[in-house]
Amino acid sequence: MKPSASSVLAARPAAQPADEALELERLPEMMTAFQMPVHPVDASAAALAEARSFLEELHGAARQHRFGGDALLCRDVLTLSPQALALVNEALGDGEVAAVIEQPAVRLQETVFPGFWRVRSFDASGALIADAVEVAPVPAVVAEAALLGSSCRPRRKPPGPGVQTGLALLTELLAASDRADRAPTHVVNLTLLPVSREDISWLVSALQIGPVMLHCRAYGNCRMTSTGLRHTWWVQYFNSMNTLILNTIEVTPVPEAALAAPADFADSVDRLGEWLATLD
Repeated sequence: MKPSASSVLAARPAAQPADEALELERLPEMMTAFQMPVHPVDASAAALAEARSFLEELHGAARQHRFGGDALLCRDVLTLSPQALALVNEALGDGEVAAVIEQPAVRLQETVFPGFWRVRSFDASGALIADAVEVAPVPAVVAEAALLGSSCRPRRKPPGPGVQTGLALLTELLAASDRADRAPTHVVNLTLLPVSREDISWLVSALQIGPVMLHCRAYGNCRMTSTGLRHTWWVQYFNSMNTLILNTIEVTPVPEAALAAPADFADSVDRLGEWLATLD
């Protein structure tokens, strides 16, 4: 499921044809509002008790967790019975951010409680080998996989006809990448710059496409793709009509649009606690 160079080129800042949208699963056109999980009715008492015990333990650990700190809060769900797992899936639901990682093969989905993520890993045959709930601004594997799929220097080739600002932009990105660990996010706004189709094509060829793709659906959606340059991402914003409205390159370990904010996480802990209280 690795995105091709053409998928990034399809979302360019100038004269984008209507039929050249990124080849991604269509996302909801309106922002998803939080809804309290529905109480399960078709489950055995044992499964309900097992699912509730798991969620209560997760909630208690999250209340004590230093969100965004170095400690990892992760709970395996493969140990749950199938019926209890179905109830946990129903309770956590799907939130606004999802990710696909090619190497290692991982699928991530934020739950309806921001800061609580479902992380599923697969082997070479596509079989599920790990399934867990991780509490974090974004699961650690996102930054790790993006970094492993990058290098300190991109693949450079001589700019061809029509490449005007691409070389200067690449020089700027190289400098930003070198200091990314100790500097704020550096953003190159391609939408506002005089870049040509050839500039974009040349930059895609130089930066290459990395192993991580993130989708954030809110008002329209944001699509973030790692590149072959260390800590460098294509970040593209689309409106509800799937029209590109902002095309940028961000130099940062993980784009801010993918991160759950501390305030949202605190609200998630409260909401999960409120829902658990209704089960009494």
